[in-house]
Amino acid sequence: MASTGRKTRGRKKTQMKMIENKEDRLVTFSKRRLGIYKKISELSILCGTEILFIVFSPTGKPFSFGCPSIESVSNHFLSRNRPINDNTNILIEAYRMVRTNKLVQHYNEVHSQMDAIKRKKRELVSAQQTSETNNTNHWWKTPIHQCNPRELDELYSRFSELAHLFHIAWCKKIANASSMPTSTYFGNGHHRREF
Repeated sequence: MASTGRKTRGRKKTQMKMIENKEDRLVTFSKRRLGIYKKISELSILCGTEILFIVFSPTGKPFSFGCPSIESVSNHFLSRNRPINDNTNILIEAYRMVRTNKLVQHYNEVHSQMDAIKRKKRELVSAQQTSETNNTNHWWKTPIHQCNPRELDELYSRFSELAHLFHIAWCKKIANASSMPTSTYFGNGHHRREF
């Protein structure tokens, strides 16, 4: 019997408390540090402010994070009375906007390509299902009384094309046969004599 229950307990909310084991505390810190930096960066972008964040690891080592950079945040606080004439922020912001626009454009191109691929896949699946139901691989075996007018028109054009190809092949055989001296073999056991 197959088990219908879940094999894992899933994601659980952890209680906020001091981790007593120093090694576990260091591992937890190293795993969560980049996530914390990312959240701080997102908060800085959303609020449009500069943020300086310093956190100490369980071993006492300080880790600092500044958004957009530690230098720009420290310059902002050190030059509080002086007017900010920092062209680097303008350049950084301009570069960020250009890069963001390029990424958005690339995303839109990839997204439209994916839509086209999905659309083509749906068409192929639909055509495959139609071919399986209508037996399109052997279109000449399709019963005529089961066809609608569009399908009859398609069958007619296919048969016309086939008849045209037979006529061309037959004309080539006749042309080749007229250059042969006495008889021509037609492949179906019949010989045709030239007089």
